[in-house]
Amino acid sequence: MQKDQRKKVLIISYYWPPCGGIGVLRCLKIAKYLRDFGWEPVVFTAEDAHYPSIDNSNDKDIPEGITILKQKIWEPYHIYKFITGQKKDANVNNVFYVKDTKMSFMHKLSVWVRSNFFIPDARALWIRPSVKFLLDYLKENPVDAIFSDGPPHSNTRIATIIKQKTGIPWLADFQDPWTQVDYYQLLRLTKWGDRKHRRLEQQAFRAANKITIVSPTWKEDLKTLGADNISVIPWGFDPEDFEHRQVVPDEKLTITHLGIMGYDRNPEVLFQAMAELMSEIPEFENHVELKLVGQVDYSVVETYRAAGIEKMVNLVGSVSREEALQMTCSSNLLLLLLNQQDNAKGRIPGKLFEYLAARRPILVMGPIDSDVAGIVGESESGVTVEYFDHEVIKETLLNYYKSFVDGSIKEPLEGDISQYSIQKLTGQIAGFLDEISA
Repeated sequence: MQKDQRKKVLIISYYWPPCGGIGVLRCLKIAKYLRDFGWEPVVFTAEDAHYPSIDNSNDKDIPEGITILKQKIWEPYHIYKFITGQKKDANVNNVFYVKDTKMSFMHKLSVWVRSNFFIPDARALWIRPSVKFLLDYLKENPVDAIFSDGPPHSNTRIATIIKQKTGIPWLADFQDPWTQVDYYQLLRLTKWGDRKHRRLEQQAFRAANKITIVSPTWKEDLKTLGADNISVIPWGFDPEDFEHRQVVPDEKLTITHLGIMGYDRNPEVLFQAMAELMSEIPEFENHVELKLVGQVDYSVVETYRAAGIEKMVNLVGSVSREEALQMTCSSNLLLLLLNQQDNAKGRIPGKLFEYLAARRPILVMGPIDSDVAGIVGESESGVTVEYFDHEVIKETLLNYYKSFVDGSIKEPLEGDISQYSIQKLTGQIAGFLDEISA
């Protein structure tokens, strides 16, 4: 279909290349495949944003000739880093989950200011100029629908106002909920701040023609707040990222965790089980390596050091997406830690689907009745264990170790994961856009 024959959808997304990390992939991959379903994406994003990392390897997924609109953004992160004594290049996007040390008074004060004066999030000052820019643009360049993705829910707020002022059909997508997200309780909100968050959230629910969210449990949670017309669109994986990737399993039993390992994902019992197996099996220490790729909270480091397994831990740090994918495919066991919070049952991390696409076994730690546990079980891709079930965790580790010794762990998995292809999922989104724009 020619470009001028396609319907147009305005995608509002703070995250866009050169942003690194998993958060950028939601809108980027959807935009990549929308043309296959008769929709031409027009992307609105931030100029000079304070991204958690920069990764230019994502540029290859930007559709050729796409219209990309940018509006200058000011974020308070440089002030936060100054008053808390952090380096200019420090990653402070995940301060609720990952810290280098215990929270200082200035950190607590900064969180209070951010919570009550930057609503819905640290990009709040981007909302008003973005709305003005888009209203001017849309007068001369009409679109058939709007798609926004949050968090950050500044995206959601911009889309809410644009919908209210123009009536353009809007699909509101949620990677994470708004007031039901796990870190909401950490915001140090005043009663006034909490009321404002909830008021803006309700305005979004009323304005949206369609809502999508990443998990079945969170869909039901949104219903309790009065939202309706909700469908589940999980993250998914892009088959092109795995088509020609050579996979040579590591020589060691590499247990790899990719992404943020915050204080609420501290696998203390796993570390203890590794320590016990190290003392019981002479070669265990030499055969096993725990790779932690990405940001790691100081409490996690303290815990594995206290367990005495520091020699088995490889604290890799942040890497490019290409390196992360290669590590995923080469690992003998992939570790997925659900946050130990009230909403963990519905949390489906984006990296789960890349774990699935790598066809390597997955060890999930979290509720055994979670949405993730269901996906992993149905696709025959691994096992789920509770965080504090010492006996099961140790037995599971031992079984994987035995599979490593006999070589069977190196065989690729074969369960059906086709429903999680981002191409198919984008087709569903295009169908929703067709419905609301009709």
